[in-house]
Amino acid sequence: MCRKICFLFVAVMAGAASPAYGEQEMDLEQSVCGLKEPIIFWLWSMQAGSPDAARLRGVSNAEDISFTTKDGRILRGYRLRATGAGAQQSRRPEGYLLVMQGNAILADQILREFIPYAEAGYDVYIYDYRGYGRSAGKRRLKAIISDYKEIITSLNSVYDGKRLVYAMSFGGIVLLDAFEPHFKPDRLIIDSTPSRLSDYGCPPEYDPINHLPPDCGNFMFIVGLQDRVVPAAMSRDMVEKAQARGASVLQVAEFAHPFMDRDLSVHRQRMNRIRGFLLGHE
Repeated sequence: MCRKICFLFVAVMAGAASPAYGEQEMDLEQSVCGLKEPIIFWLWSMQAGSPDAARLRGVSNAEDISFTTKDGRILRGYRLRATGAGAQQSRRPEGYLLVMQGNAILADQILREFIPYAEAGYDVYIYDYRGYGRSAGKRRLKAIISDYKEIITSLNSVYDGKRLVYAMSFGGIVLLDAFEPHFKPDRLIIDSTPSRLSDYGCPPEYDPINHLPPDCGNFMFIVGLQDRVVPAAMSRDMVEKAQARGASVLQVAEFAHPFMDRDLSVHRQRMNRIRGFLLGHE
């Protein structure tokens, strides 16, 4: 979905001068990866396309939701209410699943894929990133990371059950850069995420590999050997470091980038393995 855009990222970000991680905290929409950062995010958001609520027509347990960030930006997304298998009525949730998509995907494009989690008793959340789809604000890495620190903290204050996260591609970058010890997820998947952004001109402090927690025993990392967007070599250092800290690793020859698998059967295999890990079936 974002292969050409990701290659553009490599071309224009290399060598860009950047403010240090954590500087100018009051301006979350400050570029940290150089002057080209806004252009790259604009290209990604164009690749994502436009929101279309009709994609969720007939999903009776889908709710339109919003989240207001500390700098006043309104993020829009959806929640799938926990129902239980085949049920039409809401039920008390077992916990939540937060889905963090790639940088060329909108919430309404993939929400249906996560109905099985609602049927298993979990509330499912997915937001459009800041500046994407229906969410306000400027598309900036530092701001998006801050947004997810707030979102996760807010979810953890509401739910006393299990905390599940599935983060793919760019979503894995955001999740790890936002990761803080008090988040304490029960199960967490990083799918097809590169080890570093510093190769493209961002400060090393934004490299996901630098934000792995000491204990990764509740993590799974997925590597697709058919992935042309984030080839296995781009994630290898982080995956090996996480595995040494207890993470599970799922490396599959047929997998490509998330939601870019070559056929439906491979995609379904991937989603089944993800569900099996997150729900504790494997």
